[in-house]
Amino acid sequence: MSQLVRLLSIMSDLRDPDNGCPWDLKQDYASLVPYTLEEAYEVADAIESGDMKEVKKELGDLLFQVVFYAQLAKEEGLFDFDDIAGGIADKMVSRHPHVFSDHHYESEEAFLQAWEQQKELEKQQAQVANKQIPSASLMDGITQALPAMTRAVKIQKKATHIGFDWDNATDVVAVIRQELDELEAELNMELGSSPDRHTEIEDELGDVLFSCVNLARKLTIDPEQALRKSNHKFSQRFGQLEQHYHYDRQKMAQASSAQLEQVWQTIKQGGVVDE
Repeated sequence: MSQLVRLLSIMSDLRDPDNGCPWDLKQDYASLVPYTLEEAYEVADAIESGDMKEVKKELGDLLFQVVFYAQLAKEEGLFDFDDIAGGIADKMVSRHPHVFSDHHYESEEAFLQAWEQQKELEKQQAQVANKQIPSASLMDGITQALPAMTRAVKIQKKATHIGFDWDNATDVVAVIRQELDELEAELNMELGSSPDRHTEIEDELGDVLFSCVNLARKLTIDPEQALRKSNHKFSQRFGQLEQHYHYDRQKMAQASSAQLEQVWQTIKQGGVVDE
């Protein structure tokens, strides 16, 4: 805790109007958001790399973002770091009665259902306290600023609260095929058939992606993590492809598509590619 107190003191010094850092002094809530998102992704990258020293460093960078927001709010008399920590501590105790009281859940599914019910109750209580009109839609409260894939998962999970869901993953695969057929139909239309062709194709492609996220959810796979892994795998294989051509871009550009594909397939199968 002494190091946390030290960090809070450092943050206060950085924001000192007379002797603080000019860059830190000109920041506000909105200007910090891109840095916060970047730090969160860097934590994820460090965890995926398995380098725990890097994980420690990136977690520190992310913690600093929280401390920065807390300092801004403290200066405005809104709240401070202690209020933030106290709020999340109270919430965790409230949402884990099976740990902090004698409540018992029959299954993990029952616990998760109770968690969602408690979240909804807290939201309603906050709306009453703030004299807000109660939410009319299950989708209210899902942050618009979330990455599209993450938001899609949250939207789909909300829909399941009223049973609006496919029975199994196989059903979702059939939906993906249907959406792909609709996309292919748009692609096969004559170019001049509609002034909004690009918009229509974009719409159909969006449906394909949304359905793929749905399949990931049914398989209890995080689609964001799955795509991150595929990105990493592709980058590694592409690096091997470049190595095959000795990182000579002109040489790669002169190779035919069939030649590139042949090398690529060899790499995918774990073989050694020769010049």
